[in-house]
Amino acid sequence: MITTRSLERHFGKRVAVEDVSFEVGAGEIFGLLGPNGAGKTTILRMIAGLIAPTRGEAVVAGIPLARRTADAVRARIGLLTETPGLWDRLTVRENLRVHARLHQLADPDAAVDEALERFDLQSRGDSLAAELSKGLKQRVALARALLHNPPVVLLDEPTSGLDPQSARTVRDLILELRTRGHAVIISTHNLDEAERVADRVGVLRRRFLAVASPEELRRRLFGERVVIRLAGGTAASFAGIPGRHGALDVQADGERLSFSVTDRRATVPPIVAGLVAAGAGIVEVATEQAPLEEIYLALVQEDEQRGS
Repeated sequence: MITTRSLERHFGKRVAVEDVSFEVGAGEIFGLLGPNGAGKTTILRMIAGLIAPTRGEAVVAGIPLARRTADAVRARIGLLTETPGLWDRLTVRENLRVHARLHQLADPDAAVDEALERFDLQSRGDSLAAELSKGLKQRVALARALLHNPPVVLLDEPTSGLDPQSARTVRDLILELRTRGHAVIISTHNLDEAERVADRVGVLRRRFLAVASPEELRRRLFGERVVIRLAGGTAASFAGIPGRHGALDVQADGERLSFSVTDRRATVPPIVAGLVAAGAGIVEVATEQAPLEEIYLALVQEDEQRGS
């Protein structure tokens, strides 16, 4: 659905995006993860055909991106910008109808009715956009972006500034796009949001520091960390057992015994068997996951060290 090769964008002497390559398939959500100014919006604007790359190329929904194909590419893309950009003096229905006609849909009114139902906006169809909450405006903007059922959906900070309930509603709608087979790129600096919805993330700092699933990034940077909770707060008494079976960085704290392993399936069973044989009462065995925030900071630190 989306393929980019060595995309770059310069604004004068400033390099906003450098050597960015990735692919997104149908039914996949790809997260562009990075702070403000990392180049996320610039990448979305290039893929959407709104600005031309300084270097590199992209193919969107089977169409090579070029000046002569920009209109055809935009017809296959649903774009949600960071600000909804609705016409405040028009009703929700009128806002949607304008875009249905711009996309030259065969039956604009039927498309609008379907969108209102899909996004649970039937009761607000005749409300002026100016009267809507920020969360409702974002739902209308998402409905507008999907009116023409585009195979590719680009979302720029879709939950920025929303209250928790509205943010959850928007996230649920984004996850629905995966089920419907859309190729989705979501730009966000919200680490929790990226982890909730993205199949893979590209950690961006003008160029990609890494592209992988959050789970793969955890394993790459931290290995796999296992936590075993023991009965009776006796973890320190058994702290030597994991190391004898290949565990690393063993830590004991009260009833909690934790350690890193390179192969969880091969290492954890003999450790558990060893603990049981030594008389430990095992309450729980779980995998400990480093927050995505730690992954991001570790990648940035690695990048800074390479540059120093």
